[in-house]
Amino acid sequence: MIENTKHTSADMRVPRRILTSLLASLAAGVVPRTGAPYVAIGRRDEIGAFLGDLENVSEGGAAMRFLIGRYGSGKSFLMQLVRGYAIERDFITADADLSPERRLYGTGGTGVATYRELMKNLASKASPDGGALPKIIARWISACRAEIGTEDADGRLLQARIAETLRDVEFMVGGFDFARVITAYYRAYCAGDDDKMSACLCWLRGEFSSKTEARRALGIDVSEIVNDENWYDFIKLFAVLARKIGYRGFVVFIDECVNLYKIVHRVSRENNYEKILSMFNDALQGKAEGLLLVLGGTPQFLEDPRRGLFSYEALRSRLCDSRFFDAEFRNLIGPVIRLRRLSDDELYALIVRVTALYAQCYGQEPRISDAERIRFLEVCLSRAGAESLMTPREILRDYMTVLNILMQNPEIDFATILERVTGPAVTQVEQESVLTESKNGANAAQRAVVEPTDILL
Repeated sequence: MIENTKHTSADMRVPRRILTSLLASLAAGVVPRTGAPYVAIGRRDEIGAFLGDLENVSEGGAAMRFLIGRYGSGKSFLMQLVRGYAIERDFITADADLSPERRLYGTGGTGVATYRELMKNLASKASPDGGALPKIIARWISACRAEIGTEDADGRLLQARIAETLRDVEFMVGGFDFARVITAYYRAYCAGDDDKMSACLCWLRGEFSSKTEARRALGIDVSEIVNDENWYDFIKLFAVLARKIGYRGFVVFIDECVNLYKIVHRVSRENNYEKILSMFNDALQGKAEGLLLVLGGTPQFLEDPRRGLFSYEALRSRLCDSRFFDAEFRNLIGPVIRLRRLSDDELYALIVRVTALYAQCYGQEPRISDAERIRFLEVCLSRAGAESLMTPREILRDYMTVLNILMQNPEIDFATILERVTGPAVTQVEQESVLTESKNGANAAQRAVVEPTDILL
């Protein structure tokens, strides 16, 4: 049963910049990058599972999650929500959407393109919208200076502290060059050399196409650059460095993994699945530190026996459900989280909240009552297959359309809009007439079936 509650725009105050962007995203069916908590409804158990992972990562552990749901079911929205929670808890985050040009493994720069997108979207509490790499390093240097105090006139103590922090990183794969570039950035920072600092950031972001180009720009001899083969090793290095310099861990979100399912070439597709297997083993075997990996995809990406993850036996045996598991059970401890459909109560609460935000944005209450909101949901959920196939994206897009029409067309009311979808309203007398005719027709059909010999006679 849907509760008939009343909410007004006074319930919450949202900054204008965020509010406008949020409503535009919802109307277009796009996941809002900012403001997601203002429309977050349900998913309490799923969020609790991710918060548990964050606590584990903050202690030096690692985890990997597969967030599985249909298009529009809320995968990307939940990722952005968890991303916001992680940033508020002093984690570093990075997110990227896979595409034909961005993969986990590939040639021609498709692998490193994913790494570059992650680095572009690198975020912290000081830079929640991305581009946080220089601020992260600057915060670390400032924190080291504050700890040392005024005793370090010549900078030797600070240099020793930086070297001590990077010592553990040097022994990891790619760690020696990684530590050298970080040290070079620190020296350029102290000397005020902007060109050298920019070159170091380019190397860390994987923007050099050759070692020769990197050596010329950096002025130091590096044996590696970030490429299609080793980019994931640098993700693990950033996770270790994050905890060393005062952050609680590193959270990486990779969405639209269905693009791996769409790869036609079998060998290329399996190479990408091999990379996922490597990530999964690192996270669950303790080979990674302070790292949470979240991959989002559709049920086909996971379960298709010909092209999905289940086509790769090593992943199928790790990710498939146990024979003791049933669809009516919930298991949020395992690596796979399947998004359920929001309940009717949650969907109603969602459109009530959107109504309040809409009223705040445009300075007037939408001309739609509680009863009409309930009727809107009834119409949406009465479609064939809506019980399992209707998604929040479709409902929000339709509802935003209704609100826009009501605001821009004062002569139109909700009943008129609804009539265009459901047809003219049927009176009680007409309903009884239709019901009587239906019963008579059913009885006639039954007699025709029971007594077919009448026709022959």
